[in-house]
Amino acid sequence: MNDFANPPAAGLRLTAPRAGWAIGADVVVVGSGVAGLTAALRCAAAGRRTVIVTKARLDAGSTRWAQGGIAAALGEGDTPGQHLDDTLVAGAGLCDEAAVRALVTEGPDAVRRLIGAGARFDTGASGEIALTREGGHHRRRIAHAGGDATGAEISRALVAAVREAGIETVENALVLDLLKDGRGHAAGVSLHVMGEGRHDGVGAVHAPAVVLATGGMGQVFSATTNPAVSTGDGVALALRAGAEVSDLEFVQFHPTVLFLGAGSEGQQPLVSEAVRGEGAHLVDADGVRFMLGQHELAELAPRDIVAKAIMRRMRERGADCMYLDARHFGARMWAERFPTILAACRAHGIDPVTGPVPVAPAAHYASGGVRTDLAGRTTVPGLYACGEVACTGVHGANRLASNSLLEGLVFAERIAAGIARAPRRAAAPVPAPGGGRTVPLPPPEARYAIQRTMTAGAGVLRSAGSLARAAAELAALSAASDGVGKPAEPGVEAWETANLHLVARVLVAAALRRTETRGCHWREDHPDRDDEVWRRHLVVALRPTAEGSTLVVRTTDSTAFPPVAPEEKP
Repeated sequence: MNDFANPPAAGLRLTAPRAGWAIGADVVVVGSGVAGLTAALRCAAAGRRTVIVTKARLDAGSTRWAQGGIAAALGEGDTPGQHLDDTLVAGAGLCDEAAVRALVTEGPDAVRRLIGAGARFDTGASGEIALTREGGHHRRRIAHAGGDATGAEISRALVAAVREAGIETVENALVLDLLKDGRGHAAGVSLHVMGEGRHDGVGAVHAPAVVLATGGMGQVFSATTNPAVSTGDGVALALRAGAEVSDLEFVQFHPTVLFLGAGSEGQQPLVSEAVRGEGAHLVDADGVRFMLGQHELAELAPRDIVAKAIMRRMRERGADCMYLDARHFGARMWAERFPTILAACRAHGIDPVTGPVPVAPAAHYASGGVRTDLAGRTTVPGLYACGEVACTGVHGANRLASNSLLEGLVFAERIAAGIARAPRRAAAPVPAPGGGRTVPLPPPEARYAIQRTMTAGAGVLRSAGSLARAAAELAALSAASDGVGKPAEPGVEAWETANLHLVARVLVAAALRRTETRGCHWREDHPDRDDEVWRRHLVVALRPTAEGSTLVVRTTDSTAFPPVAPEEKP
């Protein structure tokens, strides 16, 4: 049997109470960042009844935390071709060029439509969009808002547009699993609404089109720039539903995150790459600029190169952090250009106007995710993905700075265009009974064990030994939830922990398999890039077994569909 060509019709699902309520729609969008809100607005504008499901408030996802900006060839002398070249270089040989071409050619107009929807970007004296540089870009092509509050402005504008359009929204709702009809096609989602409102407890949205825009999985590590809601829910849902994921080993660690101490956990303040784009220098405790000679762009090298250089210098010096020196900006520039970062630093007793800022890498962005084609379709009919949850092929082995907001925009619009072209159903689909086998839930306290395991074994520095230990520790947690210990009762914390555990298993399996260093995947025991063997993608699927479930892994030369190949076991 070819597990990739024949995904299970029902798949697996979380242990949860039976749905107590249901609503119908043409499209359900899960997530409310730039990708989710854009998809919802475009689907609604095409006459599709659209429902947005979001885990917290409409404006509480990762988009609002984006500081630097959105990349697009908007400046004089810049072209989509130059943007494409920079993206391909950053992706370290694994970008899908067709996907990148779609991003960079459609991106400028997508940004203009975002402005038309009400987003206000910073402008120059003559009214043109102000542009800056970030790592890996050879041109100033990063549009920003509020100095360093671009994500917050984009979120504000899109949330206002959604409310003005009257799109139905279910807030404070954790999505649980994909519902399928008798053919194995998407038929909606199950979800749990946390708190009072029109809906409460476990329910369902029935729809023939499900768009995952759930963001990332940064909370799988102890320290991350991601908000608390980023627990890999979309990737885990897709895996349980039988969809494929790709390139999950490529987790980008942002090189300059405010260092709050060796024991700091949870969401950490980001110090945007735009600070380096405006001329800040990376230095060690003696004030030595260690990026000079490391790359032609020095501090503005692609993020994987800067993160590795920081980690090497930390090891050489026996230090816990390096420093970002921008004292030469002066008080006025800090206050006007980077007010958010200035406030965050001062809240932690650091003044970047008078002293260098301590920084260290932390988990930031998942370059891989649910595998999609150029129309955002996954390997499960009716299930789409866009934004950080998706692997479109744009980012390859390492995302180019500020391409994430643009990817969310462009591919959300592509998904909506495809949905708008499809025949509209007269009624919402009826999910098939049963819905697959349930998986037991790990205890909520296992979340912290997962995070410590992943940070120690699958963080910036990886090796066969560290990854094998991580795999064994994750397997032990699986055994505990499968009956060696008592499975947890259904609830938000247990569901989130189950999602984190599943994405951690996939990430570690892929990182063990890829025996090279490429992009943001750094194997200490395989320090070189190996194009002959590993200029390929790792694709993973989850399949039920008599004992529970297993991960099936294969390699492919391209992210393009159709994805048919013999199975391989990890």
